[in-house]
Amino acid sequence: MPFKKLLTILKIKTMNTDYLIAIDKFCINHNIEISFISSLQKNGLIEVITIKETGYIDPDQLLQLEKIVRLYYELDINLEGIETINYLLNRIGTMNEEIIRLRNKLSLYESGEDS
Repeated sequence: MPFKKLLTILKIKTMNTDYLIAIDKFCINHNIEISFISSLQKNGLIEVITIKETGYIDPDQLLQLEKIVRLYYELDINLEGIETINYLLNRIGTMNEEIIRLRNKLSLYESGEDS
């Protein structure tokens, strides 16, 4: 069994649904179809946690999911476009983290030369 799947199973067994967001309630509040959430899950854009045949979203994904909903419904960007945007934003975030790490490393070397 893959490690990620095992972690997901362990997380589900220990997870309290009080902190999860039911997909059907999210869809009602945002006036969207549940099939849209299924499409996002199939494309790997979000993770859905299923407990007793009910789908839930982890609150940590809420900001990302709402961003995707706006891109799709308000800006009329298809799922492939959203995947590309998501990939590029993640790539930019990774590059920014690397720039910060390299600047910190450079500062360390520069402060060592001053001594």
